[in-house]
Amino acid sequence: MGGYLSTFSRLVWAKKEIRILILGLDNAGKTTLLYRLKIGEVVTTIPTIGFNVESVNYKNLNFNVWDLGGQTSIRPYWRCYYANTAAVIFVIDSTDVDRLSTAADELSAMLNEEELRDAALLVFANKQDQPGAKGAGDISEALRLGELKDRNWTIVACSAIDGRGVSEGMDWMVVSLVPISLCCHRPLSPTSTNAPGSKLYNPTLPNRIKP
Repeated sequence: MGGYLSTFSRLVWAKKEIRILILGLDNAGKTTLLYRLKIGEVVTTIPTIGFNVESVNYKNLNFNVWDLGGQTSIRPYWRCYYANTAAVIFVIDSTDVDRLSTAADELSAMLNEEELRDAALLVFANKQDQPGAKGAGDISEALRLGELKDRNWTIVACSAIDGRGVSEGMDWMVVSLVPISLCCHRPLSPTSTNAPGSKLYNPTLPNRIKP
């Protein structure tokens, strides 16, 4: 009976569409990341005025992924999309050191919203393929991630252009969102591409912070 229920539960989760938001400042690489997840390739993008939304299948799970524009005039409207969000992917341009404090302020304001109280947070320190990119440890410090309380989060260094680090971050998110007994037939790799000093995680034991 237990095996039947476990199989049934996996089928339910496989059909369920999980709502994900991709947020971050303009030019962080959010749309490039979205289509890396959708089709596994780099596509030509233009600045997002409004949003892009795609259905993404990853590890047999269905994600409803919203990529919201990051321009200053658009950010106040992010909150219109927070309801029923399971996780936020916050994308950072790791070469744009002059705006890290702005990104930190936007992230802090977003995480204080009641509708995102239970949402998992995956930070991608993007553009690691470019010269001068800061590592995940430096980005974590700039965003004050170590100060987060009662929040399930991780940060992963990545490049949406060549794909490095993207699957590691998504693997963490899958295990964070889906009950461990349902999402995995075998343990995911415990390695990550995080730079030294960044927040590490073991995908077989999601970093859940109890309230």
